[in-house]
Amino acid sequence: MDSRGIRIAGLVALSALLLTGCSMASGGSDSGTSEPDIGMEAPADGGGVAPRDEQPFTEDEQAGSIEQDQDVITTGWMAITVDDPIDSAAEVAALVDAADGRIDSRNETPGTETQQARATLVVRIPADRFDDVLADLRELGEVDSVQLDSTDVSRQRRDLDSRIESLQTSVDRLRSLLAEADDVGDLIAIESELTTRQSELDALTAQRDALVDQVDYSTLTVELLSEGLAPEAGPNDFWSGIVAGWNALVGFVSGLLVVIGVMLPWLALLAVIAAIVVGIIVLATRGGRGSRDGHGATTAGSGSGTATPASASGPPEAADAPTGTGSETDRPA
Repeated sequence: MDSRGIRIAGLVALSALLLTGCSMASGGSDSGTSEPDIGMEAPADGGGVAPRDEQPFTEDEQAGSIEQDQDVITTGWMAITVDDPIDSAAEVAALVDAADGRIDSRNETPGTETQQARATLVVRIPADRFDDVLADLRELGEVDSVQLDSTDVSRQRRDLDSRIESLQTSVDRLRSLLAEADDVGDLIAIESELTTRQSELDALTAQRDALVDQVDYSTLTVELLSEGLAPEAGPNDFWSGIVAGWNALVGFVSGLLVVIGVMLPWLALLAVIAAIVVGIIVLATRGGRGSRDGHGATTAGSGSGTATPASASGPPEAADAPTGTGSETDRPA
């Protein structure tokens, strides 16, 4: 490219720079003239700055709104050591009653030589007064342990409300159809469906009421205990050992006598039953032996009566035969 072409290209570039600068200057002057229009009336669509009442909530206000919308079930367990659990149980009942609460269960066990006194109460306290009642309960004695649990049931509450609202609308529609129906078959079908929907509505309503009751009234189990019993000291010398052994022997003999006294009526009953059984066996044995002896005697008597005639009617030859002496005398010499 020659020097003439280079000069032409330079002039073109310089002209473009000048045009760019002029356009920027005119744009700045236009913007400066348009600034007073900012104070004009805001558009009807609310594009301007909203008043304070229409501005969005701050983070603290949003957090407070969320806490108010939450449904929380609070349950807890509290153990307190007091001087007299029975009297303290009455004080707990008075505190709960003053807070417009109620007592679901109450169990009291007086103290003995081997068992400490205790009382257990399950109380329902309004949720907005739960912390105040808890602070009052701490003043009854020495708090051994406290356990609190919270469960958020907001989603469950909203789900129940939505289902109840839908079912209520359906029930109202079915009642309107029932009032307008003329056919018997339609009446039967509508009444059947209405009964089903009403049952579902009642069940959901009862479930929501129970949930609301748990939210409105926090549940707290209060266990009141007395001081622990000190163990008895054991023997520490020879004589105290003898006394302890003698007391143990007396206790053993007393227990043995009690066992014998309990068993004695049963032993007497068993002895009577055994005597009756033995008597029956003895009588049965004697009866069998007498029958056998009578049968033997009868057999022996019949045998002797038959043998006597046989001996009397011996052979005639033996009776008529001469004796040996007579034969020798009559023999001739």
